[in-house]
Amino acid sequence: MLEIGTLLLLLLSVFSASGELQQETEQRRLPPPGKLDFGYVPAGVYETLAHYEPGPIGILFHLVQSFLRAVQPNAFPHDLIIKLAKDKFGAIQAEYQKPENIVLTLQAIYYEVGFLVCAAVGLLFAVLMPVVGLFFCMCRCCDNCGGEMHQRQRKNADCRRGLLGTLLFSTSLVITIGVLCSYAANQNLSSQVKNIRRLVNSNMRDLHTFANDTPMQIDYLISQYATAKKKVIYDLNNIGPLLGGRIQTELHKEVHPALDQVLNMAGAMRETKEALENVSVSLVVLQEGTGKLSSDLSQVRSSINRTLSDPDCYDEESDATTVQLCHSIRQSLPQLQIGANFTRLPNVNSQLERINGVVKTDLSAVVQRGFSSLNDTPDMVMEQTRSVVDSVQSLMDGIGNNISTFSKVFPVQSFLSNYTIFISHAHAKIEDCYPEIDKIDFYRWIGCIALCCMVVLVLAFNYLGLLCGTLGYDKHASPTTRGCISNTGGTMLMAGVGFSFIFSWVLMGVVTVLFLAGGNMEKLVCEPFHNKELFKVVDTPYLINPEWKNFIPGYMYNDSELELTVESLYSTCKQNRGIYSAMRLDKIFNMSSFLNTTLFTKDVVDKLEGVKIDLRGIILLEADGKQNLRDFSEVGLSEINYADYLEEVNKGVTEVDLLSFTRELESQTDLMPRGPLQTALKNHVGTLQQIHKQQVIPMEQTLKYVRARSALNQSMRFLERTASDLSNKVIAVLDAVEAAQYLISQNVTLLINQETRKYTATIIGYFHQYIEWVKTSLAVEVAPCKPFSNILDTAEIMSCSFLVDSMNVFWMGLGCSTLFLLPSVILAVKLAKYYRRMDTEDVYDDSSISGTWHFTL
Repeated sequence: MLEIGTLLLLLLSVFSASGELQQETEQRRLPPPGKLDFGYVPAGVYETLAHYEPGPIGILFHLVQSFLRAVQPNAFPHDLIIKLAKDKFGAIQAEYQKPENIVLTLQAIYYEVGFLVCAAVGLLFAVLMPVVGLFFCMCRCCDNCGGEMHQRQRKNADCRRGLLGTLLFSTSLVITIGVLCSYAANQNLSSQVKNIRRLVNSNMRDLHTFANDTPMQIDYLISQYATAKKKVIYDLNNIGPLLGGRIQTELHKEVHPALDQVLNMAGAMRETKEALENVSVSLVVLQEGTGKLSSDLSQVRSSINRTLSDPDCYDEESDATTVQLCHSIRQSLPQLQIGANFTRLPNVNSQLERINGVVKTDLSAVVQRGFSSLNDTPDMVMEQTRSVVDSVQSLMDGIGNNISTFSKVFPVQSFLSNYTIFISHAHAKIEDCYPEIDKIDFYRWIGCIALCCMVVLVLAFNYLGLLCGTLGYDKHASPTTRGCISNTGGTMLMAGVGFSFIFSWVLMGVVTVLFLAGGNMEKLVCEPFHNKELFKVVDTPYLINPEWKNFIPGYMYNDSELELTVESLYSTCKQNRGIYSAMRLDKIFNMSSFLNTTLFTKDVVDKLEGVKIDLRGIILLEADGKQNLRDFSEVGLSEINYADYLEEVNKGVTEVDLLSFTRELESQTDLMPRGPLQTALKNHVGTLQQIHKQQVIPMEQTLKYVRARSALNQSMRFLERTASDLSNKVIAVLDAVEAAQYLISQNVTLLINQETRKYTATIIGYFHQYIEWVKTSLAVEVAPCKPFSNILDTAEIMSCSFLVDSMNVFWMGLGCSTLFLLPSVILAVKLAKYYRRMDTEDVYDDSSISGTWHFTL
């Protein structure tokens, strides 16, 4: 165990130049670049399993621990131990009369009161047993204390003998169980000692794995710079789509609406041309349809007027009804004409001619050329930044060389070489200790077996005495005539009593010493180690050195304020984190300052921020496109009288319903007397009916006529909307295009600088990711220090699980057996009377009359 402790101290001193990685408190606020995958840091597998499962004997371990908790229920004396440590122990002995030292002594006694009481009982037992045995022997020699070879006969003698035999056998069984527990603990310790070499060798192999893998892991960290470099070069080669694409996207937000307005105007031109064509064609169709109808109605109207000039309509001698009817018919004749007179509407040939001239210029194609010019932004950016990209790419190798100096600045190889030599030397020294350990364990095993044999010897006499006494007992034989076997059984029981007096005080002395040692080891070392109370004591500020707040950093770095404690070191290594973070290696090698992104990327930032991009070559709308818009505003749509057109379109074919007019005329004609006037008017009615049937009805139902009216109506309404404030609309579109063009030509510098900074931040973000990955990997994955916590856990397993637990079970079993030797002595002495052959006996006369026994000597 001394060698293990020395190994731990030496390992601690080897890493006296260690520290922990500090995370940067201020993270750079970068836009999230593409996530880089650096893979996993290669790591060896540590084979040590610092965990112990005792198996079935673990029940005995827990039983002893429960007993110790009952004996010592007080909490761990954290403050007491700290005070004792600060007073250097010896000062207390030299100045024990000081009040503060008396208080400490009383506190220690209070804590140890359970152990002291048990130890006092053990010492009292060890002292009194030989004294009692001496007096017992002297009394026996004087025929006292059952020494006389005479046994009085009693009626319940068989019952008492059976009871005593049963109790002695039960007591012997308890003693046997205790001996078996002690023997099992003794064998367990010997078997576990054989595992010490396996555990130590496993820990040493892990330490060599740690030393062998660390350089490989650091080389892997450096090699992964190629991942970041590859991504940076890829983004530099694609600066056109990346940077130019961003600029183009931002320009689109301003330019796209303006060009969309121009495209809308181009669509309006085409739709205006179609509307004017529809108006021209529809007007011709409608004029042709209504021309013949107007002529026929005019002829009918003239014919009726001539007919109404008949004397019958004016002569005073004529019928008054006829005159009145003629007057009424004459009055209604002006209604006999067409309703919508499309012949009076002016044509739109001049506007159509001008719009045809306008649409000869394909404004949509002009706008598409503007879009195409804008879409050439990535190519323009790539062409204009070619020299900058080449210079940045040439810097990449230089940055890689700077990062590669990491392995040279950090003395890994020399450090690990010394470390490997130390581990090999320490392992060799431990190997040299194994024969001595085996020899010590052998002597210990012999001693424990000897102690167990003392109890076994007593048990052998007890069991043989019970066996011989039980088998050789003859209830019909008198005490003086008992057989040889029965007498032998009694003699063996008394021999067991003798050996009990001889060995019990030795056994109890050994039990007391082991109890005090093992119990205090369990309560003051093993149990506090598991609940980390022991770490709190070791990590107490200013405990070891009054000038050091924390011992480890004070000893290693001369900076006791650094938060590096035994518990934090153990816990960090227990989590298998890197030695860099566990030992706070940043105190001698500050990785955060060395791996500062700015140190590596300053030249890259300077180069990228010096990018000059000129987009004045982008033309959104050429001069002919702008002139085309102006010509469109001068087509003359405002010259069209839309009210006249819409008024005529909304009129019917005829001004009056011709069929109703004909019926009315026919009814009036029927009221006239028969004659030439009535006949002539009847003919006119027939003519009107024929016109209605042959012209009006077909015109109202002909698809061509209906479509012409609908097309004329819709086209006129569209043209009216288009003509509304057309000049101002065109000016607004031209102003929007000019504003977008001005943004590209004169005011795009701010946008270019903003997007360039974002692109630069993305490039630098790859370096930032790499550096942060290196820092994180160095803190967590590189040189994981689990072997060092395993060493401490292994020492705890060997000290507590192997030694202390086995020792505690040994003294518990041996102590239980020793305590039960006392009732065994009493029972064996009393029971031997019933087995041994007596020198004298009681004589009884059997009187059948009285039924009583008479005692005689």
